[in-house]
Amino acid sequence: MTLNDSRILVTGGTGSFGNEFVKTILAQNPKTVKVFSRDEFKQYNMARKYPDVEYVIGDVRDRYAVSQVVRDVDIIVHAAALKQVPMCERQPMEAIKTNILGTFNLLSASIGRVEKFVALSTDKAVNPINAYGATKSLLEKLVIANGTLSDKTKYCCVRYGNVVGSRGSIVPLFKEQAKTGTITITDPEMTRFWITLQEGVNLVLWCLDNMKQGYIYVPKLKSSKVVDVAKAISPSAILNTIGIRPGEKLHESLIGVDEGRRAVLIDNKVYGIRPERSLYPNIDVDGLLSMHETVVEDGFWYGSNHNCEQLTIPEIQERINGLEE
Repeated sequence: MTLNDSRILVTGGTGSFGNEFVKTILAQNPKTVKVFSRDEFKQYNMARKYPDVEYVIGDVRDRYAVSQVVRDVDIIVHAAALKQVPMCERQPMEAIKTNILGTFNLLSASIGRVEKFVALSTDKAVNPINAYGATKSLLEKLVIANGTLSDKTKYCCVRYGNVVGSRGSIVPLFKEQAKTGTITITDPEMTRFWITLQEGVNLVLWCLDNMKQGYIYVPKLKSSKVVDVAKAISPSAILNTIGIRPGEKLHESLIGVDEGRRAVLIDNKVYGIRPERSLYPNIDVDGLLSMHETVVEDGFWYGSNHNCEQLTIPEIQERINGLEE
């Protein structure tokens, strides 16, 4: 889509996604871009790369700061989150404050004031077993419910898997460990969905162009065993199995079995999970909603171990090498 003359707010904009998203949209000449985050040093570093962006110090937990920053904004891309699984397990209330209450503050301030609101979610929101996933699941519920409150603002979520090479991902960790000759893995059978930062950015841009009220959008992604990522980084490294961490799943799902009843495949590249009929009684959740949408088969679910599209080790190496170019 083109963002010419749009006024865009990116929460948590100094993170891995925010940096890539801002770099991409600046090429489309938006009217203004605001980055809202709480780390002044990260904003200082980012401003050296992108000086034409407006940087606002603040926290989504602060309702007053949020109400001020959404003024004169057309589009909100909500990426601010606490997302380290072990940390959220140890301090779940902190995850609740940012991921749930912070989202609620943004949603409350945005009603009828902005045109489009896209929130980033995660595969861990599907049948969550950890605090991070539970907060993201409730984030999705809040965003979707907000779409019933105003016809002036469109709300949707994007949900995807692990981002290759992002801050805190296993790729930089494995690279560092490979220098010692030993890489630690939690379980040799563990699988994950993988997406690049640019693919995540492209999905959000696609959603801004195509979004429907109350939808959750899920990209078609490839999966791999985590052990194959280790082998792709260092084929000769010794693999040390240490066991699954608290709150960690063996496999992840992007669409659960119950959600599959409401899922459609759009242009063979993005799944759309339609909202429940009880929330949006005017939406036909059973029929085809457009010529581009195909209802998925009965019993459909989308799991990283069930996914027929698996990355090979050379494909993983190609993606990792692309991070260094």
